[in-house]
Amino acid sequence: MPGTDALNVKPPPVTPLERLNRIVEEGACSGCGLCEAVAGRDRIQVRKVAQTGYERPVAVGEIGQELIDRVYDICPAARWDGLPDHLVDDNTEVDPVWGPFHSMVLAHAADPGVRLRGATGGVLTALGMFLVDTGRVDFVLHAKPSPVEPTYGTSQQSFDAAAVESGTGSMYAPTAPLRAAEELLSTNRAFAFVGKPCDIAALRNLARFDKRVDRLVKYWLTPVCGGWTSPEALNAFLSKRDVTWRDLDYFRHRGEGCPGEVEFATRDGREFRAHMYEPFGGLDEKDWKLPFRCKVCPDGSGESADIAAGDQWEDAKPDPVASLTDPGTNVVIVRTASGQELFDAAVAAGYVTVTGPTSPRWFDTCQPHLVAKKFAMRARFDGLASMGHLVPRSRNLRLDALSRQAGPERYSHQYEGSRYRVRIGRGAEPAPVACDD
Repeated sequence: MPGTDALNVKPPPVTPLERLNRIVEEGACSGCGLCEAVAGRDRIQVRKVAQTGYERPVAVGEIGQELIDRVYDICPAARWDGLPDHLVDDNTEVDPVWGPFHSMVLAHAADPGVRLRGATGGVLTALGMFLVDTGRVDFVLHAKPSPVEPTYGTSQQSFDAAAVESGTGSMYAPTAPLRAAEELLSTNRAFAFVGKPCDIAALRNLARFDKRVDRLVKYWLTPVCGGWTSPEALNAFLSKRDVTWRDLDYFRHRGEGCPGEVEFATRDGREFRAHMYEPFGGLDEKDWKLPFRCKVCPDGSGESADIAAGDQWEDAKPDPVASLTDPGTNVVIVRTASGQELFDAAVAAGYVTVTGPTSPRWFDTCQPHLVAKKFAMRARFDGLASMGHLVPRSRNLRLDALSRQAGPERYSHQYEGSRYRVRIGRGAEPAPVACDD
């Protein structure tokens, strides 16, 4: 392994506040909100911060080392595991890139409207609707646009299919879906959770310490995720159209096609549309305006979920014209026995339509950026760690084996690239200060 420049290594944080802020300052926070749930709103609140617009944990009360130890236990910045061992059975295959699965198929929501409005085929929405319609869960916890600031997400508990459908379509926005996790677990009601892979990883971490999680969270669903758009990039996109977030009445990142268009309207009646990939950097990943956390994400495919659903454009490049009328088809990765039973039941009940099988190597061609990231992640983590940065402990993600397969030249390139980014301050954030508005 290349040597470490000791002059550039940061000293470890000491006080509880320094330890909490470290997660933010080193660009490691995913904004899931779980630290607020564990600590209580009287001690930590995940709020929009003035400096970056991200949602970040802000200490608002007394915090001690024991509390921050627990935050580090559950935060995906400090721990990110794959599928728990007890969910791997004799029917599980484990692909080096995409992880454990029972089946991989092409599918879409059977309802044409749900399919079109969904980010890609609407499978996750259809599954959520099936779960509440059949009483398998009391509600579905998922994200939808905030009614206060529509370019941000908010968590919603949906008790019927219409409410689930109201959250159709992906959001590329700050969202803290787990900030109310303690409150929801205290109700003793069964629910399904639909969240990004980082959110799923956080909730799996909590399950290691809180037995209510595995008892009450009956199904874990996730989109295959390539990252989300930074507030800075979104605000720049709006400003080019002489719009600010305060002007907005409505904002949709994608949907009504696959991926469809960014669509938004202002309170004074102006309406705007743009192709989903045009405003935020185009189709080349190196130009995407992603948070640093997304660039060092070890698991964009949600390996610890029951079911993951993703895009399936060849070379990850949707046709700008055809995508406006494409109703969408998901690649569905069913990972667990409970996920397979749910998926089969939803197909039998007419909520989901399967169009055929697929395979990990074909999915590679649809998500090449996620494949490349998976091979690079061990080297990126090692580079960050050599500079004193926080990196997550992990199990069941095969990062070491993939790094060896990638070879020493690729490892060195990614390792030194991570060190360089630390030296120039890439990904660094200031200590969080809550925004007043």
